[in-house]
Amino acid sequence: MAFAGELPGCAAMADDPASAVAAVPARVTEFVGWLRAHGESLAEPVGNWYEVERAAAGEGAAGGRQRASFSLDELPPSADEFATWLGWAELAREELAAALDARPAAARRIAWLAAQDATLAAELGTPSSGDDPAADLDRVYIARDALTTALIAAGPGGAGVRRALRLAIADDLRAVELIRVR
Repeated sequence: MAFAGELPGCAAMADDPASAVAAVPARVTEFVGWLRAHGESLAEPVGNWYEVERAAAGEGAAGGRQRASFSLDELPPSADEFATWLGWAELAREELAAALDARPAAARRIAWLAAQDATLAAELGTPSSGDDPAADLDRVYIARDALTTALIAAGPGGAGVRRALRLAIADDLRAVELIRVR
């Protein structure tokens, strides 16, 4: 995976590092365009705007697989970054909601998203409410509400906050692509 360090949620995945790196400039352009289309003003990324790092998934708390972490994930965001990125996470979720409104049956294809959000919320210290609705669509929204609550409770200095925001934004946008393509 190659990711834009200044743009949490902006990542390119590929079978090898060279292909991931080659895909990043187009992905950054798309991501910045998406943000600007939603009224976000930001400077062009500067400096080392992408990283390529290999990291294996590990064992999760419940014995399942845990998503990989990257070295940049260890740095806590500033209060301003946190507020901005939390807003980006909301924009990504709104994009997902619009895609699901157009194709509600697609919710079952993105059940992994609810599981990911619940895992991230638990890692941030907010366990699942125990609600397990029958509808896949409801699961997606309940899990994201729990993740948002966990992020706000943890604040910018919370362990794993940058990683959770990176994954939440990237996963929502990936889910939108999956829904719209199929």
